[in-house]
Amino acid sequence: MTSAPPSPQAAMRLRELVFGAACAAAVRAAARLGVADALGDTPTSVTDLAAALDTEPRPLRRLMRALTCYGIFAETTDDRFEHTEMSRLLREDAPNSLRYISLWCTEPWTWEAWPKLDEAVRSGRNVFPDLFGKEFFDYLHSDASDSAKVFDKAMTASSRQSAHDLAEYLDLTGVDSVVDIGGGQGHVLASLLEKHPALHGTLLDLPKVVAGAEPRLQDGGAFSARARLVPGDCRVEIPVRADLYIIKNILEWDDESTRRTLANVVAAARPGARVVVVENLVDDSPSMRFTTAMDLMLLLNVGGAKHSKESMVRLMEDAGLDVEGVHLVNPYLHAFEATVRG
Repeated sequence: MTSAPPSPQAAMRLRELVFGAACAAAVRAAARLGVADALGDTPTSVTDLAAALDTEPRPLRRLMRALTCYGIFAETTDDRFEHTEMSRLLREDAPNSLRYISLWCTEPWTWEAWPKLDEAVRSGRNVFPDLFGKEFFDYLHSDASDSAKVFDKAMTASSRQSAHDLAEYLDLTGVDSVVDIGGGQGHVLASLLEKHPALHGTLLDLPKVVAGAEPRLQDGGAFSARARLVPGDCRVEIPVRADLYIIKNILEWDDESTRRTLANVVAAARPGARVVVVENLVDDSPSMRFTTAMDLMLLLNVGGAKHSKESMVRLMEDAGLDVEGVHLVNPYLHAFEATVRG
């Protein structure tokens, strides 16, 4: 059987894709150099930009030209460059800055892990211990402190952005109390308490995480009278009864750990209590290229996985939850609305 020769467009696109690391590296270089922060509101010459950044003009021009191919910065006349909508997201002071997300996804360890993806696919387990002699988070906090700081800043920025979207999405009619399970620093809880002055809430996370909770939730903070900080591991116990349980982007371990967490919610809650699970999905999502990439990174570094709609619903229903609907929170997040079965 013969097949038609590939089109020039298909060949060109595949060539571009296999050089994807060059694009990621260019974004990382721009973020580390602070190009977006140095570039003002008017087109700037490469010479002036290089002087501000303390770089050589010629290689900077090559970097900028490569980035313009992807819509990150734009080249104007007279060897000048200006911002685009995407390049502004690399500014550290941008309202929805992606600077630290860009750095996190291109940290040094990633360049060693990605080439081992075939091994992870073949074995079905993470490759990180074989590469670095430690599990991912042990390595991050003991051997890669700079990377750990980038991770913390990236997660904080991401959490703040999604917290606002989730607070706008959630209808809290009839809800007096909420618990954010594995809620990190508590950005979601703080956003909800800010929007709903009569609401009371609990943040449950590991002791060292809760200790660094949002200042507004801590003693003396703006919401301290309505907020409770509970140290604990949701895979062991959830010692809180509330009208609404929120579980956002933490059910990415193995299925057994996910089952334990969901079972602990059901054990703690009264029948009919509302449970909202918020996740990135690898299917039925406007952001599938992003979420499937995160899914593969989870396989590499911790052996985890992002869920499909079907797999998440199945785990929730097996745990004793009745899933009533799945809705978009934003292009990256879906909310699984459920109640505890009576």
